[in-house]
Amino acid sequence: MHFMNPPPIMKLVEIVRGADTSDETFNVTKALAERFGKKVICSQDYSGFIVNRILMPMINEAFSTLYTGVATKEDIDTGMKLGTNHPMGPLELADFIGLDVCLSIMRVLHAGLGDSKYAPCPLLVQYVDAGRLGRKRGIGVYNYAKATELAKPSPSSKL
Repeated sequence: MHFMNPPPIMKLVEIVRGADTSDETFNVTKALAERFGKKVICSQDYSGFIVNRILMPMINEAFSTLYTGVATKEDIDTGMKLGTNHPMGPLELADFIGLDVCLSIMRVLHAGLGDSKYAPCPLLVQYVDAGRLGRKRGIGVYNYAKATELAKPSPSSKL
């Protein structure tokens, strides 16, 4: 079972069928996911399954678009939100997922599928190497430190 993050909010579960997964095991797993209120899709056991195999190259391409100067991060995200009706842009989503997680998945796709189209964008690698991991670190493609600082009470407010 591959839950989407965060599991309490996301409605989807990918069930991955290995070469020897029996129908009984699949059906029990599917019933469990449905009891959790999840919509189930089924993937064969290939790198990335379904969602990550499609999503991560899109995020990687957004990084390439930024890296090569085609557009700003804001225009990339706005274009994908308004042009494809995505709830957030690919760079915003990468920050939410974690840039280190995105990089790890791209490396798994690249190694597992052996296709250069899955090679991680150098900008994604640079950001991760610099510790820019996204929302969890306060900085990724976007800087979240300002929003965090505004939410913290000032020392004088404790008086």
